Amino acid sequence: MATVELRFSASPEHVRTARLVAAAVARRAGVDESVLDELRLAVGEACSRAVGLHAIHGLTSPVRVVLTEGEKTFSIEVGDDAPSAIPAPRESSASEAAEDSDELGLAVISGLVDDVEVLSAANGGLIRMSWPTVTTSFP
Repeated sequence: MATVELRFSASPEHVRTARLVAAAVARRAGVDESVLDELRLAVGEACSRAVGLHAIHGLTSPVRVVLTEGEKTFSIEVGDDAPSAIPAPRESSASEAAEDSDELGLAVISGLVDDVEVLSAANGGLIRMSWPTVTTSFP
């Protein structure tokens, strides 16, 4: 079981790099070419969500992306250090906008990935996604 771990500062410009790395590792792991675009989009949404949560909470810790090649699956975990509750900002509309954006991002990920799990705790959150790998047989 091969694993690649990527950590990046919670900055939007690093999300593109995370998407490219995820797609390259997924291709090498045997994920079907037809789902790589969806995989890239899902990773981008998950990483953007983590970056946004870090910004809302004023966190300086890195966003974590773990890419794991299993026997028949390829999984990606995107982790953040944001507590599960969004802090109440000065304006309630800002809080509502953050919650709406979070829900929209999770809805997009759920639409792109068949096997997705979202975990949230006081010490951070995790989005776990997985795709089947294609086994090629040679004559």
